Amino acid sequence: MVRAEPAASPGTYVLLMHLPAPRRIRVGALGVWRLRAGWYAYAGSAFGPGGVAARCRHHRGRGARPRWHVDYIRAVAALHEIWFTHDPLPREHLWATLLAASRGAVAPVRGFGSSDCGCWTHLLFSEKLFSFYGVTRRARVCVADHARIWRQNLSYGEH
Repeated sequence: MVRAEPAASPGTYVLLMHLPAPRRIRVGALGVWRLRAGWYAYAGSAFGPGGVAARCRHHRGRGARPRWHVDYIRAVAALHEIWFTHDPLPREHLWATLLAASRGAVAPVRGFGSSDCGCWTHLLFSEKLFSFYGVTRRARVCVADHARIWRQNLSYGEH
């Protein structure tokens, strides 16, 4: 099996994180939020220097100074998987919509990761792990020429 690694090219990604117990966290200007135990999926894009590789490298770490909304959750949740594409068009809005349509998904924080667009949120919660195959299949139905979507498993027993 080939291990998928993001390249320094632009693209879109989803972080799948597991929170083992409920937590209250402060998310910058969004305030304090109570997060339930379970699975969180965050859709983002990386069209700046270093592309998807640099952004995913940042998110794999747990920096002391949060830069993006998702960094606040990464401080308390285990990163399980990263889904990514090097599609030349930003697809995070589509992916957030598809994640929201997943069975059991709810939007826990309005404006999370979406302060620069009209989306309700780019963070979704589910008690069960989101389906890579379900989301990617729906993405290809919505966008016939969508570039390949890769899946990187990082769960090495963290949760």
